[in-house]
Amino acid sequence: MRRATITLPDDLAEAVAEYAGGQAAKPPLTAIVQAALRQYLAERGYLNGQRHLRITPATRSSGRRDVSLKHDRYLARR
Repeated sequence: MRRATITLPDDLAEAVAEYAGGQAAKPPLTAIVQAALRQYLAERGYLNGQRHLRITPATRSSGRRDVSLKHDRYLARR
């Protein structure tokens, strides 16, 4: 990770402070700047927007039909 020092114009600094103050849990300035920069670069095609979860289905079934409902019971047996 790289560190950077930035200078914000007064209007931008005030907008960031207003945004952070309006949140239930005040996010750190670093998180706000990173999110804004990610969105900016993603919209311009320089960064992948979101990472999608890819799930590969099993090649064969377990033979049980209730695994999605009773998964904790099956995992506890391991």
